[in-house]
Amino acid sequence: EVQLVESGGGLVQVGGTLRLSCAASGLSFDEYTAGWFRQAPGKEREAVSCITSSKDKTYYADSVKGRFTISSENAGTTVYLQMNSLKPEDTAVYYCATQVRPTHSYCQDWAMDYWGQGTQVTVSS
Repeated sequence: EVQLVESGGGLVQVGGTLRLSCAASGLSFDEYTAGWFRQAPGKEREAVSCITSSKDKTYYADSVKGRFTISSENAGTTVYLQMNSLKPEDTAVYYCATQVRPTHSYCQDWAMDYWGQGTQVTVSS
């Protein structure tokens, strides 16, 4: 059984940092693309960042480029999202996801096969 468990969310002030973790069981991120998505109240879920299994390709939403960094570590068991210079508009529930089925799409939420339960990130001004 595949499980993704996020942690690291919380309340932080503007300009602060958080590091989200996604621990996988039942599969390895060394074999599949992993990503972080977020959903703010009243908004659609959006892709934040993704990383391929080979770690040679990453994607960042324009709104987080230069502030967020995705990494896959610990022999493919954990994906991190380092979030710096946080802004109030980063407030959302952040979800970890992984894509198992091969598709031509990359970092699209409809293409992801497994999801974590989400972790709340709140940035206060």
